[in-house]
Amino acid sequence: MKIIILGTAWPYRGGLATFNERLARQFQDEGHDVQIWTFTLQYPAILFPGKTQYTSDPAPKNLQIDRRLNSCNPFNWLRIARQLKRLQPDVLICCYWMAFFAPLYGTICRIVKRNRHTRCVALVHNMFPHEKSVLDKLFAPYFVHSQDAFVALSESVVKDIHTLTNAPATSSPHPIYDHYGARLSKEDACARIGLNPDKQYMLFFGLVRAYKGLDLLLDAMGKLKDTLPNVNLLIAGEFYEDEDKYRQQIAQEGLTERVIIRNEFIPDGELAAYFGASDLIVQPYKSATQSGVTQVAFHFEKPILVTNVGGLGEIVHHGKMGYAVTPDAQEIASSIEDYFSHHRQQDFTAYLQKEKLHYGWNKLTMAFKNIL
Repeated sequence: MKIIILGTAWPYRGGLATFNERLARQFQDEGHDVQIWTFTLQYPAILFPGKTQYTSDPAPKNLQIDRRLNSCNPFNWLRIARQLKRLQPDVLICCYWMAFFAPLYGTICRIVKRNRHTRCVALVHNMFPHEKSVLDKLFAPYFVHSQDAFVALSESVVKDIHTLTNAPATSSPHPIYDHYGARLSKEDACARIGLNPDKQYMLFFGLVRAYKGLDLLLDAMGKLKDTLPNVNLLIAGEFYEDEDKYRQQIAQEGLTERVIIRNEFIPDGELAAYFGASDLIVQPYKSATQSGVTQVAFHFEKPILVTNVGGLGEIVHHGKMGYAVTPDAQEIASSIEDYFSHHRQQDFTAYLQKEKLHYGWNKLTMAFKNIL
């Protein structure tokens, strides 16, 4: 098939760009003709809370990535739509994660489908965002009704899609990010990022936003500071809200010497060190659909604690490879204590090594082919 993916990709940074590039590579490996059309303008600077939208990494090799889409210019949408209509790709995949992009995708797909050949399939990361907006009700239906079918990464997102449409929708679990290199020993990993390998570390990784529940984790740590004196918390990711609020909580809980903050975007080349230095990956989210962080943990065979919200609990088997608990500080604390006090790492890692085999990228491409 000739497949064109519309969505974020290099030179933009982040997990969604990485996801689209890896998906394109999998389709290519299966013999398809694949292009990614990404943005000339993704977010206006005034709407982007981070330090930069762009990566400093070189362009991925052997992928055709064209910068064509302007998220804010309807004349651009019409021009792109006419180009795609003439090109007649077999499949147009719109990578959707927030309603801000619904007018762009919805307009393009309505025009492209007039060629009576191209099928539009949405790859939906979030049907509704973690932080609600008036745009969800205004724009999401416009996008949804322009699509022929939907592929989501969790059953919870499929349910959200079906609140808006009866069109075909299926889910396939978020595949493992398998391109971050080999595992590092704890000693080598700690040496790379300046940590003490004699300490134990929990890792809270990724952008810091309110729905990710860092406050719950800090509350849980406060309950454990005397019972687990060697356990520390490493926060690695850019803060999209007030860092001082969390520093005040750290001080109030008496954790100043136990929490390391790296308030920066962690480039791909450093993930092996951060995950290699960590004993437990913790995702205390208050709401979620699915998470790429979980799949990075799978790749590096690191046990995981998640809260049982959205699709997170669908893939983390409680008590076998980690924990899936309610978003409650006491439950989080109890699981952390169980993990470190009973030395669960070896058994959980052995289970992970087998379980990760079920999350190949070919499973996701097969979901697209089946729904088509």
